Amino acid sequence: MSCTYITLPSPVGELKLVANGSRLAAILWENDKPNRVRLGPMSEAPDNPVLMKTARQLDEYFAGTRNRFDLELEFVGSEFQKKVWAALLTIPFGETRTYSQIALQIGHPTAVRAVGAANGRNPISIVAPCHRVIGASGKLTGFAGGLEAKERLLMLEGGQWSTFGKTGELF
Repeated sequence: MSCTYITLPSPVGELKLVANGSRLAAILWENDKPNRVRLGPMSEAPDNPVLMKTARQLDEYFAGTRNRFDLELEFVGSEFQKKVWAALLTIPFGETRTYSQIALQIGHPTAVRAVGAANGRNPISIVAPCHRVIGASGKLTGFAGGLEAKERLLMLEGGQWSTFGKTGELF
């Protein structure tokens, strides 16, 4: 797979938007772990239409004027992972689900840990809202972009999270 990318400054750090042809293949975090998402060779393409559209929609999301994305996505992973990632796309803006609820939704009620692992390898962060998945206790749990970014995204969507005890403006 040969991919193109652009970088986008955002309130949660610099994001690398990656396309494979006319589909969005990944949104990677500034300090992402190497090989968390497996992609082929990449070249920068600042005029790629899908990347420009993704950047515009993310800017609108961060500005609070967009609560749903309209992008063609290309998930690369196992069939199980693809089921988890498809389930993420069904979580409404401003709502959360637990890992066990996702496991039940995809028909694998005992695969809670596997759902967590697949969630952690979600290649298209924010658009496929893995940040909306929380622990059974209601606490924020692991997130590729870091827990502070997860909290900020949930707060942007109207959540009342206080994991870090911060006050003041969200961004």
